[in-house]
Amino acid sequence: MNRRHFLMSTAAAGSAVTARSLASPNDTIRIACVGIRGQGRSHISQYLKLPKVEIAALCDIDDSILNDRLEMVVKAGARKPAAYKDFRKLLEDKSIDAVSIATPNHWHTLQTIWACQAGKDVYVEKPCSHNIFESRQIVAAARKYNRIVQHGSQSRSGSALQEAVQKMKEGLIGDIYMTRGLCFKWRDTIKRTPEEPVPDGVDYDLWTGPAPKRPFTRNRFHYNWHWFWDYGNGDFGNQGIHEVDICRWGLGVKYPTRISAMGGHYMFDDDQETPNTMVVTYEFNGGGKRQLMVFETRHWITNNEAGIGAEKGRRGGNTVGNIFYGSKGYLAIDGYTKYWTYLGREQEPGPSAEGGGSHTGNFLEAVRTRNPAHLTADIEEGAISCTLMHLGNIAYRLGRTLTFDAASMKCVGDDEANRMFTRNYRKPFVVPEKV
Repeated sequence: MNRRHFLMSTAAAGSAVTARSLASPNDTIRIACVGIRGQGRSHISQYLKLPKVEIAALCDIDDSILNDRLEMVVKAGARKPAAYKDFRKLLEDKSIDAVSIATPNHWHTLQTIWACQAGKDVYVEKPCSHNIFESRQIVAAARKYNRIVQHGSQSRSGSALQEAVQKMKEGLIGDIYMTRGLCFKWRDTIKRTPEEPVPDGVDYDLWTGPAPKRPFTRNRFHYNWHWFWDYGNGDFGNQGIHEVDICRWGLGVKYPTRISAMGGHYMFDDDQETPNTMVVTYEFNGGGKRQLMVFETRHWITNNEAGIGAEKGRRGGNTVGNIFYGSKGYLAIDGYTKYWTYLGREQEPGPSAEGGGSHTGNFLEAVRTRNPAHLTADIEEGAISCTLMHLGNIAYRLGRTLTFDAASMKCVGDDEANRMFTRNYRKPFVVPEKV
C-alpha cells in the first residue's frame, strides 16, 4: 500500500502519543482484551499461557460476558483484571501497553486508530477493516503513531505454511499460474428473529458504534452479525479472509487488475443478507505475468478437494484451505497447519509438513523489540488482503466485473463501485480522514 494514498496528516511518526514504555524486553506486557465473547475468549486463553504477560483489563458491552471472562482469568490463577464497557475509558489507562481486539468487523478500524492515538500497540482480528477506506486509514494510524499492529492472520505464524510459501518461491511446483482459496463450511439457517427489547446488561448503542442504528434482534447480535452488511462481510470476511491472504502470500502479489464475482443466498429463507455461496475471481498482471486467484465459499454439502479436510478417509464436513497450481505440480494447504505436494505428470508425492505457531507470541515479541519487521502479519499485509475481500464483495453486490487501478486505488470508470469504498458513519463513531 503506497503511502501517498494515506489520508493522513504530515506530522512525523515521532510525534505519537506515548503510553508506558517497557524498560526492557523482559518486562511484563500489560494487555487489554476487547470484545471477549467468541474469538476474544480464545485471545484470553492464549495470553494466559504466555510468560511475562498480564491481562490488565477486559472490555465488553455485555455484562454477562464480561463477568464470565473476569471469573475465567481469576480461576486461571491470574490477578483480576479491570473491567470496562466503554473502550474509550480503557484507553485512558496509561499503564496498559497493548490491546487485543476481537469485536465485530465494523469496529476494528476505529478501535485500532483510537488505540494507536493513545500510544497502545494492537493485535486486531481479521478482517482489520469493514471497507477499503478503512484499510488505508488503519495502516496510516499504525505508521503515524509508530505502533506495532498485528493482523489476525494466524496462518502466517505457522511453521508449515511458512515452509510451503518458501518452497513455492524456490520453484518447487514451477511457475504458479493459479491458486484457489476454499471456504466450505457447514452453516445451517439462522432462521428469522423478531425485534425485541435489548437484553439487560447490554449497551447496544456502543455495540452498534459506527453502523446505522437498527432495532435489536438476536440475529443482528452475537455471532450472526457476520451475515449482515452493516456489521460483517459474510463468510468471505469471516473465514474466507484467511484463505485470500494465504493465496496472495503464496503468489507474492498485492492488488489485482480485474475482479468478478457471482453467487447468492441459496437454499434457506432467513434473515441473512450476505451470500452463503459465492465464487470470486481475481486476475493479476504484475510485470507482464498473468496469474489467477479464485475464492469459493459454500455453506452446505461439499467434497474434500485435494484431500483438504479429509482426515482418515472421512468425507464431507468442512473443507477449508488452499490449492496452488504450477507448471511442475500442485501444493495443497489444509487449514493453518499442514501442506502437501504432488509433482509431475504422474503426481508423485512431494514435500509435506505439519506445524503451527503462536501468532500472539509473535505479536508480543515485536512489542518487546519495538521492531515491526518481526511481525509475521504486519497490518499493511492484512489491509491489502482485506481490500481484495472488499473488492470481491463489491463486484458481487454490483453484479459486474471491476477493473482496479492500484496506482489511484480506484475502480476505473466506475463511480458507483468507488462510492462503496466507504460508508456513512454514525456520529460520534467516525473513522477520521486524517488520523
